[in-house]
Amino acid sequence: MRKFLMPVIFVIAIILYSSIIVIPEGTRGIMLRFGKVQRDADNKVVVYSPGLHFKIPFIDGIKVLNARIQTLDGQADRFVTVEKKDLLVDSYVKWRIADFGKFFTSTGGGDYLRADSLLRRKVNDRLRSEIGARTIKDIVSGTRGELMLDARKALNTGADSTSELGIEVIDVRIKQINLPEEVSSSIYQRMRAERDAVAREHRSQGREKAAFIQADVDRKVTVILANANKKAQELRGEGDAVAAKIYADAFGQAPEFYNFIRSLKAYEKSFAQSDNLMIVKPDSEFFKFMQRPEGQK
Repeated sequence: MRKFLMPVIFVIAIILYSSIIVIPEGTRGIMLRFGKVQRDADNKVVVYSPGLHFKIPFIDGIKVLNARIQTLDGQADRFVTVEKKDLLVDSYVKWRIADFGKFFTSTGGGDYLRADSLLRRKVNDRLRSEIGARTIKDIVSGTRGELMLDARKALNTGADSTSELGIEVIDVRIKQINLPEEVSSSIYQRMRAERDAVAREHRSQGREKAAFIQADVDRKVTVILANANKKAQELRGEGDAVAAKIYADAFGQAPEFYNFIRSLKAYEKSFAQSDNLMIVKPDSEFFKFMQRPEGQK
């Protein structure tokens, strides 16, 4: 009897163990019977909350879905602004399952990869619509917060909302906004050209200012030199006048000596060069002081 009792107890234990399911905290469960979703009388998907539940062994299966807030963070995508300018926008989305039945059926049995793909498509379409209605300035520094808020509201309540996926979008955030490489290069070149133009303008203004200063300095130098020359001429004239007066006073006392000095200076200038040649009469007045005095041989 005992030999038959032990296998029966073992089989009963296995059946009891197989009929018990535990839904962990932070998750929800959907029962599958013969591979089909279990529904209630109103044809709604039955969702099991966290805790201990029972099922029919070997017939029912359970699909556990995450009920926590999750993050969808993909690669940056290209968007076009209202000015027809391309932007590379890197964003992320915080979301959670709001309707587990819809989520399960719309994602092909709770396939998270498919859910991410569908959600990313809707988020990109919404961001493309929001960015396409704004300028770069608005997106970067103006209505960026309004853009993210409008995108979140549209994803939850708009015509193309994520409610059909059973998903609630908690938040939409733009992490980074960049220009495409080819656009950045053209912008940098334009900025460099603008800076070069400003630098040329400053250099031109500097040269103009330098020329003005140089002209003013030259004018002042000319005036100073002219005044100095004028003063020098006046002093030289005064000196010459004084010297002439002194000479006149001195030579006035001895006219013959004055004539002798003037003749010596004339001789000195006339015979300064060895090849100087003069043709005059020997008894010319010019050689008066080179002739013998009368009565001498």
